[in-house]
Amino acid sequence: MSTEIKSPTFPESVADGTIANWVKKEGDQVKQDEVIAEIETDKVVLEVVAPFDGKISKVLKPAGETVLSAELIAEFEKESLSGELEDPKIEVVTEPEQEIEKVVETDEVKEAEESKIENQNEYSSSHNGPAVKKLLKEHELNPADIVSSGKGGRITKADVINHLDQPSDAILQEEVIQSSTNQVSVNSSERIEERVPMSRLRSTIANRLLTVKQETAMLTTFNEVDLKPIKELRAKYGKDFEEEHGVKLGFMGFFVLASVQALKKFPLVNASIDGTDIVYHGFQDVGVAVSTERGLVVPVIRDAGNLRIADVEKSILDFSDKARNGKLSISEMQGGTFTISNGGVFGSLLSTPILNAPQTAILGMHSIQDRPVAIDGEIVIRPMMYLALSYDHRLLDGKDAVSFLIAIKDQLESPEKLLLNL
Repeated sequence: MSTEIKSPTFPESVADGTIANWVKKEGDQVKQDEVIAEIETDKVVLEVVAPFDGKISKVLKPAGETVLSAELIAEFEKESLSGELEDPKIEVVTEPEQEIEKVVETDEVKEAEESKIENQNEYSSSHNGPAVKKLLKEHELNPADIVSSGKGGRITKADVINHLDQPSDAILQEEVIQSSTNQVSVNSSERIEERVPMSRLRSTIANRLLTVKQETAMLTTFNEVDLKPIKELRAKYGKDFEEEHGVKLGFMGFFVLASVQALKKFPLVNASIDGTDIVYHGFQDVGVAVSTERGLVVPVIRDAGNLRIADVEKSILDFSDKARNGKLSISEMQGGTFTISNGGVFGSLLSTPILNAPQTAILGMHSIQDRPVAIDGEIVIRPMMYLALSYDHRLLDGKDAVSFLIAIKDQLESPEKLLLNL
């Protein structure tokens, strides 16, 4: 008996999706909960899993086709433990034959267990996502050599990274982006071009950025911040912090809390424009831009104004892991009243971030660089970072934007104020 395989039920904000990839092909044998297809929406990639052990009898929507919410995309046939297709007409064994049934069942279970052990490595390998498979192939790694932490023995991208013993997330992000970029290896004497379609996410990002440029009066103001106090605080208490909270004390936590305090002092920066109305938000939902192999995503830290720095760091770490593994949900990326983008992890010294509509402002972080600065009439070397605040001039005047950025600078250069909520 065939079972209908449908696309996931999309949220109201998502009209449709695209079949990005059939992980399993028509006729392939699959295990329960094994990923058989991936559907790309404007925001996330959704996985379609097998409802039970069986095989894909017919693919109705090939890769590249657009699908609607809960639309039929394939037909699936269930299989028994023995690997044979179940016949719905088979009758249940009657009472007198129970003893025989037990023997058969025992043999079948034993056979299934043996088969499970023999195919464990094969299952784990086939269950891995496309990004993991790409890394395994790229680095010529054997999946059996990697300690898995995912569900059902599935290897996550973090597992591969840990195996490779990468030194930092910054390097990881850089590698992922470089490896995912469509490039053509060409001989110096050849002139080769390759044309590939935009992904739905990249196309959506392009349209949103163009809309922002056309529909807002965006300006950017700059300042710089001395991060010596924060670096000293991290050096002094970083180890104790990690032991206590199970997460490293990074820079992003300070920037999120400093932004929250500044947003409370300047509520207009936390507002948005809706038609001819100004919408003031009585909460601070801070979006943190995360770069993935598919493009830029912005998960949102809800009620950041009520969180401790340890809670913020845990949220950021969780979002980073989910983003790298394609596990961010649409709800985790919706909303937000303010956004922080850290181009510094890629080496950016200065930039003008583009607004994340309908938000009024976005803060851009950059590389920390030792530079000579004048303090109290003396030239000293300090770890400095340029800050950029892009804002919608329709709502914010230059004075408001500059004052807001100075408030963030003041908080960061006196981190004790963050702890005292000053």
